[in-house]
Amino acid sequence: MKEKEKKELARKKFSVDDFFTTQEQRDDEKKEKVNEIDISLIDDFPNHPFKVLENEELKKLAESIYDTGVLVPTLVRPKADGRYEMISGHRRKKASEIAGIKTIPCIVRELTDDEATIIMVDSNLQREKILPSEKAFAYKMRNDALNHQGQRNDLTSDRIGQKLNSRDIIASKTDDSSTQIQRYIRLTFLIPELLEMVDNAALGEKPCISFSPAIEISYLQEDEQLVLLDTIEFTDATPSLSQAIRLKKLSQEAAKENKILDSYVIEDILGEEKPNQIPKLKFDESKIRKVLPKGIDNNDIEDFVVKSIEYYTKHLRQRSSEAR
Repeated sequence: MKEKEKKELARKKFSVDDFFTTQEQRDDEKKEKVNEIDISLIDDFPNHPFKVLENEELKKLAESIYDTGVLVPTLVRPKADGRYEMISGHRRKKASEIAGIKTIPCIVRELTDDEATIIMVDSNLQREKILPSEKAFAYKMRNDALNHQGQRNDLTSDRIGQKLNSRDIIASKTDDSSTQIQRYIRLTFLIPELLEMVDNAALGEKPCISFSPAIEISYLQEDEQLVLLDTIEFTDATPSLSQAIRLKKLSQEAAKENKILDSYVIEDILGEEKPNQIPKLKFDESKIRKVLPKGIDNNDIEDFVVKSIEYYTKHLRQRSSEAR
């Protein structure tokens, strides 16, 4: 080998700094370090599917951070404009803001969009309470990220040699099956107002739509879903599974003729009396409001009305007994 070639090879192998640092020092430089970063420089993950609710749990987290600081560092990635993007730690960031903390410990990691999405979803899926809408968009984002990465389904197999798709890969890391993941992703086709009703079902709030009927409704065209929403608000009734299946079938038949479901069809189906349905009493809200105490919380109105009726009924019985 010529002397010139030797020198060129040596130049490629070593930098000037290499002569003045040990291998241990060079390895240490490559390790991820925890940095204190100003919260104002950290942006939320785009279209973050997991809600950061300002509830009692977040309040307690803020109090803990105020007392002891953030014990587990967040994960961020650097942006081209010098700012950072939060990957894992949105609740810790929000709680720190509530606690009046200006900086937060972060691990800074270079990540592609798809790598960032996968880590963001996986870290949040470990939470104890996850709403259906959160799972729906999280699974969709992770599924899309895996597809963007060019996962070769023909090269990915399970123990017995069966080919895996992106949903199978997600299922291997969660408690949901591949089929259930597909059903959750289907919820992303619902308009926001109907999807919120699916969350209400999980929270025990009203108006609510159960998971299975919601899957069927997701196949309705957007205009049909808007009509359905109006009908739900007007009739104060949500579709059962059998009604949702019929609506889906009728919608698909109408689509073959480039039509949408007539609003009267939706109203007729939703207006049907369901088995074991308890008839609902309807009152003029303005009349009820006139006799309610000022400032009463909406959640307390039902209990107040029931107790008032019980008291009045007891009063009538007492009067009837005295008249005898």
